[in-house]
Amino acid sequence: MKEKAEKPVKATPIQIATAVFWAFFGVRKKSDHAADVESLTLGQVVIGGVIGAALFVGSLLLLVNFMTS
Repeated sequence: MKEKAEKPVKATPIQIATAVFWAFFGVRKKSDHAADVESLTLGQVVIGGVIGAALFVGSLLLLVNFMTS
């Protein structure tokens, strides 16, 4: 008899942002990483990474603009 495979629970935007932040920082607990693997999809990670990188570059540009004015 075949059992239905449970659908993994999709990650919330906060979980995606947290995973992307820690990936940028370069530090992650093994248990948190395992939980992310279960709930995050590739598309969520890519979009989160692009948004995170854009926010990082934008904040650097604002900081440089503020410091040089």
